[in-house]
Amino acid sequence: MEADYGMRCEFNGSIEAAEAAICNALKDVGFGILTRIDVAETLKKKIDVDRSPYVILGACNPKLANRALGLEPELGLMLPCNVIVYTNETGKTVVSIIDPAAMVGMIDNPQLVCLVEEARPLLQKALSAIQA
Repeated sequence: MEADYGMRCEFNGSIEAAEAAICNALKDVGFGILTRIDVAETLKKKIDVDRSPYVILGACNPKLANRALGLEPELGLMLPCNVIVYTNETGKTVVSIIDPAAMVGMIDNPQLVCLVEEARPLLQKALSAIQA
């Protein structure tokens, strides 16, 4: 089931290849990766739980982030834009990116709409570039 707060695609390859591909595709549209969390590794270390590979990447477009924070300082609670890479229940590699429209939909600031209209197509382009 696809979440209505994210944009996703299946990737034809390993989780490692998907992570590299989405990082490159995001870079091509002006986003960098600020953070990387290997959830499976962290859960194994912290609570000795084995789970399928699951990585969270924190993507950021510095120009858009700067403009957004100028309009809404509390928006930092939702930055960077999360990207997840994981293996689903059927063994497919999935890449999903938070939909900026869903993020700013929680904020009562109509000025942010123009930033969503810039960011969303860039994120969709990155996903389309790696889609299986």
